[in-house]
Amino acid sequence: MTDIKEQLHTELTALEEAMLLPDFWNDKDKAQNSIKRIAELKTLIAGGSKYDAGDAIMTIFSGAGGDDSEDFSSMLLLMYLKHAETKGYGISVIHENKNDHGGYRNVTIEISGKSVYGALKNESGVHRLVRISPFNANAKRHTSFSMVEVIPKFEKIAELDVPESDIRVELSRSSGPGGQNVNKRETAVRVVHIPSGLAGASDNERSQAQNKERAMQILYGKIYTQLEKERTAKEKGMYISKTTQIEWGNQIRSYVLHPYKMVKDHRTGVETGNVDKILQDGEIDEFLLAEQSL
Repeated sequence: MTDIKEQLHTELTALEEAMLLPDFWNDKDKAQNSIKRIAELKTLIAGGSKYDAGDAIMTIFSGAGGDDSEDFSSMLLLMYLKHAETKGYGISVIHENKNDHGGYRNVTIEISGKSVYGALKNESGVHRLVRISPFNANAKRHTSFSMVEVIPKFEKIAELDVPESDIRVELSRSSGPGGQNVNKRETAVRVVHIPSGLAGASDNERSQAQNKERAMQILYGKIYTQLEKERTAKEKGMYISKTTQIEWGNQIRSYVLHPYKMVKDHRTGVETGNVDKILQDGEIDEFLLAEQSL
């Protein structure tokens, strides 16, 4: 990630030096574009807060636990879909991996609307569910985990200068829409940033080119988010771990359905006993508002 930030600084320095040249304003359109790009680069280097006003891409991953965790992921998806519906946000599915019981191993959606990323970005983290398992014949209490990842939607991937040699493109058969031919063509695309291992995938578009564009948007959003985490951690004198194992151990919110009912955010201390309004109606504003102070 450090290489990417160095590239941003290098590009910024070059543009600022170009502004000092006597012929800088000879081409007014080019000059104005350069000034705009300088502002964008400074924002990216400082933390990229301009993306707070834009759309978001959310992925929900199921933790270990099979059907229970995958069912919990579907519950979280419903919660966010209901929330988006009440806010008038737009929703589109980018990628989904379902099981036979309506649960999700993982699912990626795009949420569009004013300031969606700013509102939802702090939902990123591990969510924990405690309940009587509907998949256990002995009706035992079970704890499930799902990880939510929220990244900004990148309209212009050129905003981060990542060498093409650092990107690996993987093709597979799509399970999305597209008619009878969809399973005969490798339209699903997964892109991997080799140095970091970050990846983006899309299989719901009709063409390989469209899926690749979507997957690249997701990947660049993840790269940006990682840069933001590193910047924030550095400011706070913290160490950022690269391992997902430690991430899975850091739960941000618990949803308890048994032996009592409660939803509690472990970062802000906000809690409520009305679990249904959270999981079924998507009324999570009290959590989102408290998260703004994080």
